[in-house]
Amino acid sequence: VVQGLREALIVGARNSSSNASQKGGFNTNSLIRIPFPKDADEMKKTLVRIGMQSQVTEFEKTLNATAEDASRFAKEIFIDAVRAMNISDAISILKGSDNAATNYLRYETSEELYIKFKPVVKNSIEKVNLLKYWNVLAERYNAIRLVKQVNTDLVDYVTMQAIDGLFILIAQEEKNIRNNPSARVSKTLQKMFAGG
Repeated sequence: VVQGLREALIVGARNSSSNASQKGGFNTNSLIRIPFPKDADEMKKTLVRIGMQSQVTEFEKTLNATAEDASRFAKEIFIDAVRAMNISDAISILKGSDNAATNYLRYETSEELYIKFKPVVKNSIEKVNLLKYWNVLAERYNAIRLVKQVNTDLVDYVTMQAIDGLFILIAQEEKNIRNNPSARVSKTLQKMFAGG
């Protein structure tokens, strides 16, 4: 059971990381697309109102490109976490809902994932030059009189959003493995979920 669930989660993590890291993996997937930061929502509305829609769109596209780039490195972080699963965890997961393994993974790994994933996101932000797009928007907005200054922590924001998106994709993979025999890519998975 432990081996089968580890395998299911590893397959899910690999597929999710691979799908998320494709060009448009976040940006064109409405389930996980990262929106303009919520704490800067007023900033977005104001900038669109003064004719900066194209710059806002370019920033959002680059924001999602950051998550796509960082997702290439998520697989190994997830796999390390999966290897720590014990027998009692595995049995309760097997009897659980279609996303029980994903929920376990989220509960057990979110904190460690955040710590390990944050520097990866920081590197991706530099690689895709996200701050260049953000600074244009922030400077223009902050120059408007009587507005509340915006100082969003983009590394934190993208890290949290990317992790959430990856868990959504892993949950989809898990559901597929549980319910679709053709998604069970090994004999262990076929045997374990044969009754499902």
